[in-house]
Amino acid sequence: MSSDNIAIRVNSVSKIYKMYATPADRLKDLFRKNTSEGRHQTFSALKEVSLEVKKGDTVGIVGKNGSGKSTLLQIIAGTVTPTFGNVDIYGKVVALLELGSGFNPEFTGRENVYLNASMFGINRASIEKKFSEIEKFADIGEHIDQPVKTYSSGMFARLAFSVAINMEPDILIIDEILAVGDAAFQAKCVSKMRQLKEKGVSLLFVSHSVDAIKSMCNSAILLSQGNLIATGTSELITNHYLAMIRDEMNQYALDVPYESKEIKTGTELESKPTSGGFKYGSGLVSFSNVQMINSKQKIVKAYEFGEEATLLCEIHSQENLDNINVSFLVRDITGVDLFGTTMFDEKVPLVLLGKGVKKSIYFKFPVWLRQGSYSISVAVNKVTNPDYSDVFLYEQIDGAAAFEVIRKLERPVHYKVHLPIKIQLEGDSNGK
Repeated sequence: MSSDNIAIRVNSVSKIYKMYATPADRLKDLFRKNTSEGRHQTFSALKEVSLEVKKGDTVGIVGKNGSGKSTLLQIIAGTVTPTFGNVDIYGKVVALLELGSGFNPEFTGRENVYLNASMFGINRASIEKKFSEIEKFADIGEHIDQPVKTYSSGMFARLAFSVAINMEPDILIIDEILAVGDAAFQAKCVSKMRQLKEKGVSLLFVSHSVDAIKSMCNSAILLSQGNLIATGTSELITNHYLAMIRDEMNQYALDVPYESKEIKTGTELESKPTSGGFKYGSGLVSFSNVQMINSKQKIVKAYEFGEEATLLCEIHSQENLDNINVSFLVRDITGVDLFGTTMFDEKVPLVLLGKGVKKSIYFKFPVWLRQGSYSISVAVNKVTNPDYSDVFLYEQIDGAAAFEVIRKLERPVHYKVHLPIKIQLEGDSNGK
């Protein structure tokens, strides 16, 4: 296959580590002729992972801790060698894999900027032209001339990110490093990454924030126990990831050891019709009908800005159950969560259902949204504790319903959500 449109190609990559009970066992293995029979056990961090990243793509990588995310990025970045398989890279890779990597702790921030530039083949004259921009973006003030070993984690992240984006990367790899920065810095980084994306830079992005993945990435991959489970759109993959997490939470609530469901690895998730949605949960209580309706119980496909919308959720149970809580969540077309609520949070009496009984719950809310397409996810669970520590998911459907918002000409909406805001001029006691 031609590499003209490919930035990264991972070919059946596996990574196996030897694990020793003691340092002495490790030393003895060094002098053992037969390396297959050592005093070690093996751990497969990655198992025959294959994938391609196209030029200009922004790919999110999700999975639980220990799923192989960091190992995969380290192999792509070239800091770890695969046990089997190989990686083809087409372009300059700049990686932010861990705090302080590539920095000499004894050097000042300024000296480390020049050190990193030389590592990427950028001469001193070129980096001097960019230095003021690097310093401004990092915004660490006089600390730029202090040894980086004195830096806080946030200062490290600021300087590391600022240096990385100025190394003219073709491929930028970021492994959760931005999580240590404050909210303002994270927002600035996201804005910069969007600019790089528009310039055609390929981005691999690991984050435990599904909203960040959905907002930043056009596609994603899901890893579990070293296996590539699925690839697809960022919304579908994060939904799949959340389904795995919630299944595990259900097993924990039942006090049953969690065992991963057998899933065919390497499959690509495809979009399902909105009416079907993406379902997961125990199924003891399930949705028999989810619709956007009007006052006459008729299905509605579109609302004008400012109208009141009604969401109908009809549930039925397979057992006699109490403390049943129903919730909904509105998402935009990119899968970003906008708003929603639960019966439990609103202190509405929870549902008591007998076996085979159905119940309808209605959520009403004003449509204060910008013109566009929106989807609704619904969930039904059992909960009694305010901190949701005893929550048990019966069923969740992502994309259970959808609706359009039509622009109201006399009330333009420039952002995703409009909230009623009072504006008061100085000396004017009447808010408008």
